[in-house]
Order: sequence, then structure tokens, then C-alpha cells
Amino acid sequence: MSARNDFVGDVHPHAYEAANPAAFHKLKILHVLFSSRVAGSERYCVDLANGQAALGHEVHVAGRYGSPMAKLLSREVIFHGFAMPFLRGLRLRRLAARTGIEVAHGHLSHGCKALAVAPDNVARIATLHVGYKAKQHASLDGVICVNATQATRLGKYDGQSTLISNWLPDVKSAESFDLRAQLNLPRETRLIGSVGRLHLSKGYDVLVSAFRQAAPSNAALVIAGEGPHRAELEKLAKGDSRIHLPGHCNNVPGFLRNLDLFVSPSREESAGLAILEAMSEGLPIIATATEGPLEYLSRHPVTLVEPGSVERLSAALIDVLREESVVRLSRVSYDLAPFSRSTGISNVLDFYSRVLAGAGGQAASDTDQPRLIYATKAQE
Repeated sequence: MSARNDFVGDVHPHAYEAANPAAFHKLKILHVLFSSRVAGSERYCVDLANGQAALGHEVHVAGRYGSPMAKLLSREVIFHGFAMPFLRGLRLRRLAARTGIEVAHGHLSHGCKALAVAPDNVARIATLHVGYKAKQHASLDGVICVNATQATRLGKYDGQSTLISNWLPDVKSAESFDLRAQLNLPRETRLIGSVGRLHLSKGYDVLVSAFRQAAPSNAALVIAGEGPHRAELEKLAKGDSRIHLPGHCNNVPGFLRNLDLFVSPSREESAGLAILEAMSEGLPIIATATEGPLEYLSRHPVTLVEPGSVERLSAALIDVLREESVVRLSRVSYDLAPFSRSTGISNVLDFYSRVLAGAGGQAASDTDQPRLIYATKAQE
């Protein structure tokens, strides 16, 4: 594989024409993600694998035996469960050789580390769901940045890189349900909600504190997800009956349709898939100005606040919730064209092809820049 940096995006990249999926020869692709849960990174992997398989590529996913991801994959995707963590790299190498894999795509730390011993004729690629880490990514042939800031932090990485931000996943099968009824809440309850792993980095402690400080008595907070920070959040809630932690949600779009306001309080966020899903449902949004959301939300009608600040988030909640006295806040019409699923999947395939081809020895020209999923209009 070629070893050169081919990233040519800028801080405010323009939109480029989407790659044509019909132009790609059918690839044998292996996604690698060893996870016992399903959160944003896992849903990205599943949706990408399903989308690639639907285009006629032979797609495999290697993961932990019994992973809940397996049930979310389409019938066209072949899942390989690894029961033990020992010798994952060696077993992955054998799997790639046996199935004739051309592209191995790693997700999160364990998956990327396992790619280090993939066969030399396999293009090894990672999506930077969190950020670039030399120990995990330096030996790979290509990395996909999900925001422009990541691209400035690649250091001495000499593989190829490109910028492809997150897209809206396939939600055709999502069903609506009555969350208020499930939680025995009055019909007039104003539902504030969020979706994500219960981890300190997600800032749910800030959200719980801000809610208790600022939310009106007819409001309820529902945070869907699981994680190591659950006990701390329950302690912070101090028995407030308005705060609900129902656990993992298998139907994120259906959950979101019940909300009046979506809040993303993350201390750090590379992309924020749940934010895009909230936009798809037309929800008013309060989000922290972390590197990913700040980048792609700057031209959308959302409220951005300082990460980690209870006071700023409290003020934003007060401001948004007093805009209307009715239970349901008005829905927002977002421009979702920059978050096209078909464009995103095609752009990933385009990057595969460029890495496989070695991309030549000269820098890309203006007409051969990486195709970007999210777009900002050209500066006037």
C-alpha cells in the first residue's frame, strides 16, 4: 500500500460531487469491531457494512462472539464471531487470507490494533471515531477523519487520509412508540432527551445538574443508553422522579420522535450520530461546541453552548423551554442534504479505491480532492 498523506480538505471544505457507486468494481471488505455494546461507532459500522453489501460488495464483519451488532446486520453481510481476545490478529489474518479480503476497515482501538498483522496485499483502513492515535493507526494505509480538526492532528502519519463526516443511517424500519406511556408520564410532560453511552466524556452529569437547576416542573429528562457512569448519574439525580435512565435503546428514531428537545452535552465529540438523527426528526437541539458538532452545526438553527458548563447549559434550557408555553416545541426544518447516506457510503468506497491504487506520487489536484459528505456553501 502507498504511504503518503492525501488529505487536501480545509477547515471549511466545499461540497464535492458524490462518487458514483456503479463505478467501483465489487470488493471483498472486512470490517473489524470488537465491542460488546451498540453505540454510535457500532451503528456507523453496521450501517456502512449493510450499505456496501446492498451495492453488491462481499462484506464481512469480525466482532466479538455474541455481539449485538450481529443481529443488526443484513442477511448479505457475513458475521464472524471471535470468542476469545487471544491471538485476534493472527486469526484475523487467516480470515482475510481465506476469504480473499481486499480491504480491512478497523473501528475503535481493538479493531484497529488487530489490523496490524493483516496480509500485505490488504488495504488497512480506519475510521477515526475518537481521534488519531499513533499506536493504533500509524501502521495503517489510510484513515478516515470524521471532522476537519482531526485532519490537523495526524502528526507524522504518512498513510493516506481523507475527510468523510458521518451521515444519517438507514431508518426505514424504525417504529414509533409512546415513551410517555411507557414511563407513566402525563401527556402534558415536556420531554427533554439524549442518546449515548453513559460515560464521563458524554457530559450527562452536566445535563442532569443543569436540568435539576433549570427545567420546569412539567418537564422530564430521559437519557437512553448504558455505560460505566450510570451509578454516578443516579447519585447525581438524587431521587428526582423527573429524571429517567431507561437503558439501551434499540430504536433511536422511535425514541427521538417522543421528545420536545434533544440535548447533546458531550465534553468531547468527534461526530455525534445521534445529533444527526435528532435533526432528521426535526427536533430543537442544544449541543456543546465540541470539534465535530461545532463544525457541521455552525450553519444550522441549533443552540451551541460551552462544554462542561452547568451554568451555560442551564441558561440554554431556560431560554429554549420558555419560547413556547405549549407542551411540544415547534419542529425545525434542517437542511439534511449534506448528510446523505448514499453519498457517504460511496465516498468511503472511493477512498478504498484510491488507497488500493496507491493514488500515484503527486498531490491531488483541485479536481481530484477527497469527496466530502458534509458540505458548506462556497464563501461569497
